[in-house]
Amino acid sequence: MTTAQGPGPAPRIILDEATTPAPRLDFGWEKAVAAVAPPGGRGWSTPALLGAGAAVLVLGLSLLEAGNFVAAQFDRAAWLGWLTLAVAAGGFGLVFTAIWREARGYLALRSVDRARAAHARGDVATLRAELEAWQARLPPSRARAEGLADMPADAVCALVEAKALVPIAQDAAALGRAAAVQAFAVTAVSPSPGLDALVFVWRGIRLVRQVAALHGFRPGIAGTVSLLRRVALDAAMVAATDVAVDAMVRGVLSSRIVEHVAGEAAAGAVAARRMILLARATDEACRVLPRR
Repeated sequence: MTTAQGPGPAPRIILDEATTPAPRLDFGWEKAVAAVAPPGGRGWSTPALLGAGAAVLVLGLSLLEAGNFVAAQFDRAAWLGWLTLAVAAGGFGLVFTAIWREARGYLALRSVDRARAAHARGDVATLRAELEAWQARLPPSRARAEGLADMPADAVCALVEAKALVPIAQDAAALGRAAAVQAFAVTAVSPSPGLDALVFVWRGIRLVRQVAALHGFRPGIAGTVSLLRRVALDAAMVAATDVAVDAMVRGVLSSRIVEHVAGEAAAGAVAARRMILLARATDEACRVLPRR
């Protein structure tokens, strides 16, 4: 800063911008944003809360009612009370076993997200642990990558990709081709489009479960729904393509007989293509590592 003396009554102050930094105005935006930012992690959605609350009410009230009924049967006779208790314990045991199986199959799919998140942020220790846990769930006949503890992240990913993920992708493609042949045959001989849709849905869900089993997952109803949500975007794109192909075929062909024959063939080809893309999308959704 320099002071210039002039003929006027007061001196003028000139700031030397080359040597004097401009003052920093701190309005505290970072603190304000941090105060209003939502906490990390996703909470339960409203439908999930409603479903969980309804399940707790149904099971809880059923348990209380069953307990009161068993106590009433013990008041009548000891043998009747024990028999009622055995029936109630067996029934609720089967129900809770099914719930536990569904929860385990659904939560196992979260390992895919955890492994991918660890890979994205470069957390080698977590990535190794997730890959080891995932390989432990693979079928016994599957090849596994050994010796991951002393390898860097790039070597771990390359070895798991070559030893486990590539063979799984090949088998998933084979399952997709087999389902495509079946879908083409059913569409060609089916007398009703509604029946075509039912067969395709049934075969598609079965294909999703088969591909998930290749990755070591045993999804139940909730796990299958979660997988179908993961591949919903690909399914929507395929459906849009199907509409365009059908419109093009019907617009080009003028003869009714040729249109019918070619239309059935085109519908079968589209159904087959759907199965192949569904197998590919399911394999992509179940991969613990992003495709290279």
